Amino acid sequence: MAATSDYIELTVEGEQIAGTLLSPQKQMPGLLFVHGWGGSQSRDMMRARGVAGLGCVCLTFDLRGHEKTMAHRQRVTRGQNLEDILVAYDRLAQHPATDPERIAVIGTSYGGYLATILTTLRPVRWLAMRVPALYWDEQWNLPKQQLDRAELMRYRQSTLGPLDNRALGACATFEGDVLIVESEHDEHVPHETIMNYRSSCRRAHSMTHRIIDGADHGLSSERCQQAYTSILTNWISEMIIGDRIGHLS
Repeated sequence: MAATSDYIELTVEGEQIAGTLLSPQKQMPGLLFVHGWGGSQSRDMMRARGVAGLGCVCLTFDLRGHEKTMAHRQRVTRGQNLEDILVAYDRLAQHPATDPERIAVIGTSYGGYLATILTTLRPVRWLAMRVPALYWDEQWNLPKQQLDRAELMRYRQSTLGPLDNRALGACATFEGDVLIVESEHDEHVPHETIMNYRSSCRRAHSMTHRIIDGADHGLSSERCQQAYTSILTNWISEMIIGDRIGHLS
């Protein structure tokens, strides 16, 4: 747990001696988890429980069109799901234990794509993306389910930059720390998309790129799930511990 330090003086038999009072910080980093299309908060919840022990306030949630709101699946748009994320972010930032200046967003696939756009609308200190998907800017208000999947795959295999795509443009202006996790055998997000994201993060304070060997898009094996959990937990630990050292120096 992070601590703040204050110099104090103690009086003993009329003499002054120096001391340092260490006390827990009143506010902690906040972590917002955003699942992918067709997913849910269940996997995120398991990882959130693990990193909460590092001294973080974590929030997981289900995007509209998923779980209890599955009935909306056929008509929910990217714009509506971005609004979901904004509401979730604001709830996390307003929590009395959250430091609103130290918020991390962890997005998977579709959630990673929307998380990049979130960074242009709200303050984000750390951005983690696992297999971030990519969508063209057009048809923003068309139900997500109606986007042409074959055309999307061709689009994702293209070389694109910040001027070509809203999400990549957001990456180009992001100045925090970035984690990108790629699956070696991803059937939905090709290597070209990952490299488009990576090359767009031109102003990032730090960039970490990891590839999970043998993994598919959904991390269908327990080994791959554990590998991602380890990568994410280690990165979050590094970011938070480094931040706390900075607060104490």
